[in-house]
Amino acid sequence: MPVVNRIADFSADMAKWRQHLHTIPELGLECHQTAAFVAERLREFGVDEIHEGIATTGIVAIINGQGDGPTMGLRADMDALPITEETGVPYASTHEGKMHACGHDGHTAMLLGAAKYLAETRNFAGRVALMFQPAEEFGGGGEIMVQEGVMDRFNVQQVFALHNAPGLEFGRFHTTPGPIMAAADTFTINLTGKGGHGARPHDCVDPVVAACAIVQSLQTIVSRNVDPRQQLVVSTTQIHTGTTDNVIPEEVYINGTVRTFDKDVQAMVVRRMQAIVDGHAASFDLKAELDFEFGYPPTVNDPGKAGFAVDVAGEVAGEAGVEADFPPVMGAEDFSYMLEARPGAYLMLGQGEGAGVHHPKYNFNDDIAPIGASFFARLVERAQPVAGK
Repeated sequence: MPVVNRIADFSADMAKWRQHLHTIPELGLECHQTAAFVAERLREFGVDEIHEGIATTGIVAIINGQGDGPTMGLRADMDALPITEETGVPYASTHEGKMHACGHDGHTAMLLGAAKYLAETRNFAGRVALMFQPAEEFGGGGEIMVQEGVMDRFNVQQVFALHNAPGLEFGRFHTTPGPIMAAADTFTINLTGKGGHGARPHDCVDPVVAACAIVQSLQTIVSRNVDPRQQLVVSTTQIHTGTTDNVIPEEVYINGTVRTFDKDVQAMVVRRMQAIVDGHAASFDLKAELDFEFGYPPTVNDPGKAGFAVDVAGEVAGEAGVEADFPPVMGAEDFSYMLEARPGAYLMLGQGEGAGVHHPKYNFNDDIAPIGASFFARLVERAQPVAGK
């Protein structure tokens, strides 16, 4: 079956909701206007329970089906990015320096569409828990919601989420069993030497030369310390030092990101990075401090739930409209915390050509919203059928 007819009927409403949300982007946990809009729509739909204030501005809405059964969790993220919008659309951001550059406005609209349909039809057993989450981009709102007990409190037994994908074929679903997105960790290295005149380097302890050596050596972690069949990224993204041409600075700041799928590889990176920093500190006779901050863990799909999601996606998009063995990507996603707490799956939904996510010209394609909402709705109906139907 393609897009659910009833959902297609109110596709214009979903576009309207999404475009309104696009005008009011909010960051991190502070999604107050967004959450208020979501709660207002949910009340209009007649959902059975609305639980607000989870992870500051998160919402869990409960819709009861027909008779006893399990509870499925469906998640949408709500937060935006600190980017100045350059789309030129009539519904552009009204919040200076903030924009929905990753499509979370669209994810929220898709889950609202599924909520409206499921509250009307209730053609499923048990319950569905609709989780509207703040702070996916920064702050780990998914982790906070799990820590605040949403999985146990609402007896969620499996959980699913979607993310739009610019550049992938319109309306085509992509997922994979096992890891689909990487862990995202951050490293910072602070070097302290002895500054002085650039014409008298022998009187100084130059942290700039040491920084260059350290950054070069960090690249050997990937090229010489890990099996090339395992995926690993170590990227130095910032080096800050100095003020003028004839002064050797006292300090250097180095910053970057590490992306892994495997915990043993992650641990190896930490060990080797510490050894490189300590070794160069000794060889250059300066002080060096490494701060390694563990971020979001890998997003790992349960193989069985991913297979089920592929079957459901095939109902909506056709068998040819699903890629069931999509290569994992090195980006990160805090839905990972929910997948650590419960089995489930994370899928990408292609929205066709256009600017990529986190770009000032990015805009969610409203035409995929009925596809995503239909997928969410059919997940519930297929996983929790009404007895006798």
